[in-house]
Amino acid sequence: MSEPQDFAGRVALITGGTQGLGYAVADLLRARGAAGLVVVGRDRAKGEAAAAALNDDNCRAVFVSADLYTAAGCEAAVAAVDAEFGVCHALVNSAAKTDRASVWDATPEVWDDMLALNTRAPALLAQGVARIMAREGVDGSIVFIGSVAAHGGTETLLPYAVSKMALVAMTRNMAYTLMRHRIRVNLLNPGWMDTPAEDATQRRWEGAGDNWLAEAEATQPWGKLIKPNEIARTIVHLATPDSGMLSGTSIDWDQTILGVGPGVRPGPELGDLPADVGGPVGGHARGAASS
Repeated sequence: MSEPQDFAGRVALITGGTQGLGYAVADLLRARGAAGLVVVGRDRAKGEAAAAALNDDNCRAVFVSADLYTAAGCEAAVAAVDAEFGVCHALVNSAAKTDRASVWDATPEVWDDMLALNTRAPALLAQGVARIMAREGVDGSIVFIGSVAAHGGTETLLPYAVSKMALVAMTRNMAYTLMRHRIRVNLLNPGWMDTPAEDATQRRWEGAGDNWLAEAEATQPWGKLIKPNEIARTIVHLATPDSGMLSGTSIDWDQTILGVGPGVRPGPELGDLPADVGGPVGGHARGAASS
């Protein structure tokens, strides 16, 4: 079945767009009719390969190498979409830093880097893109990618959690300020996701081995980590006019329910369920389905 063309003729700027979630969003926007895509990253070879894969007869994709830790890099990304297409209908900010640090060992340098990329960069990019949208008189959408860690996170996610919680206030403030220009601003908070960046994070910070993904997925209610192509559909919905007047929202997209129970844990075996209750969808308990 073909994708609906709810982004037909439109242009998007996507940071972190060369792999993982950002690339999945770019690819789905292309399938939804995008006329132009600017994907931002730091690895030129990877970025040019991504842009080449996204190019087709109806969509022109451009890679921009920019250091989003700096104000100049953010300005360059915004300038690129303006120079290439003269308009921007959507910003999806997927670039982020996920290094670990706690109250005991978070250095000033860790704080500076985390807040620069995860908080200041989205703000500067949104400011620049909003100016283009308002100048051209187009309805637009800004989608920030946060994290469920914004609710507090684990002890080693202190700077990361703070940097993502700041996006909640940013989303609400910008949504209120920009609504008269028909520019919507929303925040999506993913949970644990299977991406190349997460693989690198697990190996670097958690000492994970080659089997970490299978072991992690065995503990999850759905038997897997979030896949980029799944969550990309919600992000693209927010980026397109199909989401109507939805603005100022913060959406948790995860396998946990905030404030209910102790959090994610292995699901029940059939013998643990009351006699009149079946297993999960399909009639299989997690343990039975994984055997």
